[in-house]
Amino acid sequence: MEVCYSLAIIGVVAVCTILTRALPFLIFGGKKEVPQLVQYLGKVLPPAIMTILVVYCLRGVSLLGGSHGLPELISVVVVAGLHIWKKNILLSIGIGTICYMMLVQMVFV
Repeated sequence: MEVCYSLAIIGVVAVCTILTRALPFLIFGGKKEVPQLVQYLGKVLPPAIMTILVVYCLRGVSLLGGSHGLPELISVVVVAGLHIWKKNILLSIGIGTICYMMLVQMVFV
């Protein structure tokens, strides 16, 4: 019974993923002009979402206790520096996460 539920969940997730990937091409595909609002949102939303994620990740940092937020600050600088240098979001986030985890587990114990 649990296998059926698992397969059903995987099926629903697969269908939803395919739909979310294909829907923009079905709606805006071919020779249709992409609306100005969609173009604007495509330019504005990625930096806005990254800003929200940074604020969310740093919301619990205590500058008065423990490491005074140094691991977080160092990791943010690493992420920003890598992104400015390489312009690769996945690389920046991945290396920043590894940097933070190493700092927290090995340096600021």
